[in-house]
Amino acid sequence: MKTHKGTAKRVRITGSGKIMLRARNPKRNKRARSKLYQNLKDVASHTSVNRAIRKNLPYA
Repeated sequence: MKTHKGTAKRVRITGSGKIMLRARNPKRNKRARSKLYQNLKDVASHTSVNRAIRKNLPYA
């Protein structure tokens, strides 16, 4: 089974198994610079999406 490379570039799995996503916003270029740096943090993914992400990353 192949790893989905687009998912692998956008998702990070922690040591405890939590799936972390980058907090992105499509309108981020209109925001103040301080707000942009706040959105660089990783956010835990919603539980409804976890099954699809794990299916795309079989070896993670």
